[in-house]
Amino acid sequence: MRTIRIAAAALIVCTALVACAGQDAGDGPAAPTGAPSVTELPTPDPTGPVPSPSDAVDPTAPLSPPGKRPGGAPRPTATSEMTLTGRIEAGVEPGCLLLNGYLLLGGPDDVLTAGATVTVTGRPAPGMLTTCQQGTPFQVASAHRG
Repeated sequence: MRTIRIAAAALIVCTALVACAGQDAGDGPAAPTGAPSVTELPTPDPTGPVPSPSDAVDPTAPLSPPGKRPGGAPRPTATSEMTLTGRIEAGVEPGCLLLNGYLLLGGPDDVLTAGATVTVTGRPAPGMLTTCQQGTPFQVASAHRG
């Protein structure tokens, strides 16, 4: 009984495919419908300039000079010590603390708590992997409230 059902289903599918394939099979020229054919290229938009090949940007060129941010402030290197001051915010993951866009790593637990106003000294560690999903990792060397 199962074989008959499978054969009947296959026969119905094949019949439907043959019926669909027979429509506009290309036996003669297609009647024009007013729509552009698939092989026509779209015309360029006359309102905007068309970039020339000489306008191409080198994808390997840096967007800004190394060591400089677009605003002109020097970019901290992994070896430069920095001091951050501000109010600590809790991250979206448990145990993650953020200060001025930096993810605080290490430091005294009694000082580094969400909501505290602190001054921390340490080094950015942009290559360090964390589970916090926010902020640039910052290895805290010292911290005090203030």
